[in-house]
Amino acid sequence: MKIKVVNKGRQPLPQYATPQSAGMDLRAQLDEPVTLRPLERRLIPTGLFIALPKGYEAQVRPRSGLALKHGITVLNAPGTIDADYRGEVGVLLVNLSDTPFVVNDGERIAQMVIARHEQGEWMPVEELDDTERGTGGYGHTGVK
Repeated sequence: MKIKVVNKGRQPLPQYATPQSAGMDLRAQLDEPVTLRPLERRLIPTGLFIALPKGYEAQVRPRSGLALKHGITVLNAPGTIDADYRGEVGVLLVNLSDTPFVVNDGERIAQMVIARHEQGEWMPVEELDDTERGTGGYGHTGVK
């Protein structure tokens, strides 16, 4: 699939690291380093503007290494970029650790996955069909 992109930053376009990678790394586009204090959140620019085909979204997800090693994650994971959005792709990072973390220009801060989606249409009914699970919610199957 071809995706139109405008790169207003200095960083290379996102790329897949391996032939079977689902996500492409997004890089910070910063004029100076940004320090995230513990529990602080910041919108980090990427310099990228995209136009996705109708029926697709881009999901912005955390990088596992940043999460494991530094407690840095994407706050609204996965963040959704809709096909009709034309603004800059930003990454909402949060520092869940107890130490400050510095985000540097060009640093890989998140990954982006392109995914197909459907739009649902509500169909009002008086009741829903029965299933084996029924109304069992969070934790209904217990711990085994």
